[in-house]
Amino acid sequence: MQTLTLIGVGLIGGSLALDLKRAGKVSHVFGVDIDADNLERALERRVIDHALPALTDEAARADVVMIATPVAAMPQVMRTLAQHTDASTVITDVGSTKQLTVRAFRDYLPQHFARCVAAHPIAGSDRSGATAARFGLFEDKKLVLCPHEAQDAAGLALIRSLWETVGAQVHVMSAAQHDRIFSAVSHLPHLLAYAFMHQIAQDGERSALLHFAASGFRDFTRIAASHPDIWADVCVANREDILAHLQDFYRELDVLRGWLQSGDRQALHDFFAAAKEARDRWQEQQS
Repeated sequence: MQTLTLIGVGLIGGSLALDLKRAGKVSHVFGVDIDADNLERALERRVIDHALPALTDEAARADVVMIATPVAAMPQVMRTLAQHTDASTVITDVGSTKQLTVRAFRDYLPQHFARCVAAHPIAGSDRSGATAARFGLFEDKKLVLCPHEAQDAAGLALIRSLWETVGAQVHVMSAAQHDRIFSAVSHLPHLLAYAFMHQIAQDGERSALLHFAASGFRDFTRIAASHPDIWADVCVANREDILAHLQDFYRELDVLRGWLQSGDRQALHDFFAAAKEARDRWQEQQS
């Protein structure tokens, strides 16, 4: 592989480009973005080598084209790609929902569908844009590939090798399984963090509340600083799975409310202890 095109130059695509360049796996990176300032920052930091406000034939025919835009922008991006790309290019994405991505690949790039690879790197931060890109972001992080029924084996292997080159641990699952899992461990937590932060912001004593907020508040609300465009798209795209988990969460809150109303300390203690044990086991597995 020699050339890479990033459509949407931000944390994920930019970090991947930096690592691939350092590893000698890519010699030229095209950056396509509607934000001229963001492209300028990407050039300054050598995340990309060529800045483009719109897709060109040359960029669309890179060895790999990575779509790193908000979900809502994908259909138009794919329509444009369909007019410019050729059979040798492998097209991939980095989105947080995969069933919608696979459907979009099928609908908007039907002649190229076999060479489209749905991927999701499990890494990131609450920062966005080219200035957020950094080396080593994916080291020992999980990367999910979701092959589809018409998947070209060579294209899948190429995308897998790129992520393994930057240190990612590659996992393979269906798009449906991916969306069920991440609705629980990623999408719902973002929804809850946004809801809690919104509640605090609407409180009549919000200035006092925020003045005394400390590390626990910071940790719990960190992901509420994530980009609203990205997460509004994710939540709408995966709303059925998120709603199912949200209903389960309502039931947990109802149980807690009942114990609080009755002052049942032992029930609260046992509930908290079970949750802590589960959290501790998970934490041990991460080390």
